[in-house]
Amino acid sequence: MRYIRPSSLEDAIGLLVEASGKAAILAGGSDLLVRMKGGFIEPELIIDIKAIDALRHITESEDGFVIGAAVPCAVLGENAALRRAWPGVVEGANLIGSKQVQGRCTIVGNLCNASPAADSVPALVAAGAKALIRGPAGSRTIAVEMVPVGPGKTSLAPGEIIEAILLDKRQPRSGDAYQRFTPRTEMDIAVVSAAVNLTLDDQGVVQSARVALGAVAPTVLLVEEAAEILTGSRVDDKTLDRLAAACSGACRPIDDKRGTVEFRRKVAGVLAKRVALAAYQRAGQK
Repeated sequence: MRYIRPSSLEDAIGLLVEASGKAAILAGGSDLLVRMKGGFIEPELIIDIKAIDALRHITESEDGFVIGAAVPCAVLGENAALRRAWPGVVEGANLIGSKQVQGRCTIVGNLCNASPAADSVPALVAAGAKALIRGPAGSRTIAVEMVPVGPGKTSLAPGEIIEAILLDKRQPRSGDAYQRFTPRTEMDIAVVSAAVNLTLDDQGVVQSARVALGAVAPTVLLVEEAAEILTGSRVDDKTLDRLAAACSGACRPIDDKRGTVEFRRKVAGVLAKRVALAAYQRAGQK
């Protein structure tokens, strides 16, 4: 096994392209090292991108935020501007692992690990975030929800690396929120999770919405029916009940020791109501 710590993204891509065997990217290592220790993977080459300066910053511009692939989740929580603009995204990122893990783990690593229960991904999907991808053929940008294609699998082509996550500039009277259900309050993965992002008009009516569910299908679900139910409403009780039914109906969960199909469907609806209300209240405060 070889370990290489390149100083530029171009060098990292070159190493990926030239690798003769299995190569793995290490952004924080909180997923990769656990999988290696468990014997699930044995990469012949580990490429540590943590030292690439261009990937270690959060940049705010008139277009929004650019979050580098090597930015630790703890840094997201410390960025006041990002917390104000996208609190739901920060909520998801700050639920990954322990306080110690927060200093290493990244939302890009969480995304590329492609776990159906990833905490940062539903909030990113609800936010309409995009992934900036660099590879031997150049750069391309795709919606975050197009990156995972199944448990442990992504749509990235050979030699491609996600350079950054892009979040649009926050519109006035907008809010987002993320919540999950776990058996324990800390150091656990989501049994079900939900994220909602919405924008209001001057009268407090929802103009647009995005609703995402995690841990209830092979990949994060973007529930368009739920978004349509929220749009045009003031998120009253009747709307929330319809929202819960739509989210429960959209689920495609499995039975396992952490929760049954019926339980996950029920909780998906409950969480969707809670985060929709939280997002609506946040939007009304801006």
